[in-house]
Amino acid sequence: MVPRELIDTADVPGGEPLRLFRRGDDFMIVLDRNELMNSRMSGSEEALAEMTIDRLRVPAPHLLIGGYGMGFTLRAALRRLDQDARVTVAELVPGIIDWARGPMAEMTGDCLDDRRVEVVIDDVGARIRHGRGGYDAILLDVDNGPDGLTRPGNDGLYSMRGLAAARSALRTGGILAIWSAAPDAAFARRLADADFAVEEVGVRARSNGKGPRHVIWFATRR
Repeated sequence: MVPRELIDTADVPGGEPLRLFRRGDDFMIVLDRNELMNSRMSGSEEALAEMTIDRLRVPAPHLLIGGYGMGFTLRAALRRLDQDARVTVAELVPGIIDWARGPMAEMTGDCLDDRRVEVVIDDVGARIRHGRGGYDAILLDVDNGPDGLTRPGNDGLYSMRGLAAARSALRTGGILAIWSAAPDAAFARRLADADFAVEEVGVRARSNGKGPRHVIWFATRR
């Protein structure tokens, strides 16, 4: 078996450091003992973008993506969007972007240099709070679900106050899409209580329809 090689570590503001591993051609981003991302499993992250865009009725939407990760969501969005669309990627950890342009550059391709894309090193929560109806969709994949696994500060994104801020940052008919590794009935109820129309969809981790089953909530501003 090919051994796993530690490539680099990256500091997370207010959280434990992330580690980038490589095994052969595969990459893994790990927090403590939790594997957050694996380059072999991109299906549900791609679905986060594809299924959100399919639900929008806007010809040239402005998307806010919270967390670059390995770029699966961003690249899937760019494949679906026309040339007049805009995508803002808020990534809190500078090292993630360094990895994308460094050891994972072949996988990254030119998505970070696409003219439709703006990458900001910032807390997505701050971008949401200052959004003021500026987004057609907000896509969140900053944790393994609606809890602050990566950093405790992310909990605020999923609180009633955080959901109210997301609602205010969306245009009418806009979508807050949230990726999760597992269902969370209490959080689904919280979305409804925040005056969103809520749809919960199960998706497989791999693009071939196999692998663990993940969840995406599509919460539409009424």
